[in-house]
Amino acid sequence: MTRNFSDITPYVKKMAAIANANNKITSEMYAEHKVYRGLRDEYGNGVVTGLTEISDVVSKKKQPDGTSVPCEGILCYRGVNIKELVAGFLKDKRFGFEETAYLLLFSKLPDREELEQFTKELGEYRSLPTSFVRDMILKAPGKDMMNILSRTVLGLYAYDDNPDDISVENVLRQCLHLIALFPMLAVYGYQSFNHYHCGNSLFIHLPDKNLSTAENLLRLLREDGKYSPLEAKILDLALVLHMEHGGGNNSTFTTHVVSSSGTDTYSAIAAALGSLKGPRHGGANIKVVRMFEDMKKSIDTENEKEIEDYLNRLLDKKAFDNAGLIYGMGHAIYSISDPRADILMNCAKDLAKEKGFEKDYALYEKVAKLAPDIIASRRKMYKGVSANVDFYSGLVYQMLELPCELFTPIFAIARIVGWSAHRIEEIQNAGKIIRPAYDCVKAPEKYIPLSDRA
Repeated sequence: MTRNFSDITPYVKKMAAIANANNKITSEMYAEHKVYRGLRDEYGNGVVTGLTEISDVVSKKKQPDGTSVPCEGILCYRGVNIKELVAGFLKDKRFGFEETAYLLLFSKLPDREELEQFTKELGEYRSLPTSFVRDMILKAPGKDMMNILSRTVLGLYAYDDNPDDISVENVLRQCLHLIALFPMLAVYGYQSFNHYHCGNSLFIHLPDKNLSTAENLLRLLREDGKYSPLEAKILDLALVLHMEHGGGNNSTFTTHVVSSSGTDTYSAIAAALGSLKGPRHGGANIKVVRMFEDMKKSIDTENEKEIEDYLNRLLDKKAFDNAGLIYGMGHAIYSISDPRADILMNCAKDLAKEKGFEKDYALYEKVAKLAPDIIASRRKMYKGVSANVDFYSGLVYQMLELPCELFTPIFAIARIVGWSAHRIEEIQNAGKIIRPAYDCVKAPEKYIPLSDRA
């Protein structure tokens, strides 16, 4: 009988136990060997491994005496403060995705003519090869949208007449195509899942070249293709806020590492997608939404004392997933505030009024106020804790009636721009392959002939 390759056989169980028993590395050994696990020191400071002009994340300000103190979080895209950038396109009642993508890719804000030309070019790139949706998506429907996205990105390699050329011109061409296609690949992957695995009707809409990225995403996803101006505006804003976040985040660092090997664009972006799929990186907003769903089932959310008790039980590993975490609170860099969360919080309030989610929004506000003090009173802290962008993005996506299966792919639809900018920057400054060192802590052993082994 043919073995089911998904089964964990008794042999595998036995050998996994041996592998676990033979692993002698402990967390204390990292401090002993002065190794910064995760390229971050004990205070959360990142080990500098490269240079970039693409974005900057600031959480501390230097004082005259040389010390650093926490400050309100600052995020800059090519030197432009994200709050000023967002305020600019919101004031003009424009969509910001295309303008921000231009800024990140070309290191300058576009004038009106440049923005119109760039937007038109993206529209022209919103076209998949003949039969691609049928052969690559509908014939092999999957249950995980990020895996479908990775598979389709790798599949595009076979349709590219010049896939391995890593000149800036060719990589830019590939990146523009991927930026334009990601909403289609993500939504079509979801539609195949929703039809073949959930039993719902299948519909595939074609994109409209004259619509923005956010408008196209909503149009492709909804059966009637309709959306409100506020819905499109807030989705566009969420995409801008998730587009880039410094070279040190896991998926962007992955892009640099893989690109430094000289590989093709499709392989590099697929690697970044694999990183983003991880729940410690791209899946946090889903955890936030599910945590709040559990909270609403478990307690009276109008009672502040019960909310406090629930948050304490989360930290005690006695509520929700028993992981000991309040999801959406805290960030590897920010301490006092996450500027992306500040912006999204205000817009989420407007959407909550339109969608009838005022009670949910009020609950999020209460948790955002209570959680930092509760965490600080319970945990050893090297920096402050505040709500991060994932705290509010999940609520926003819920109000936009986006399926939770698409939460992380939407992150990817935004972050593909940042990955593209970093891939081009890595190619422009190509030198040595990125190859960090590891200390081997295994003592030397003599080879024992097979006949002498017990």
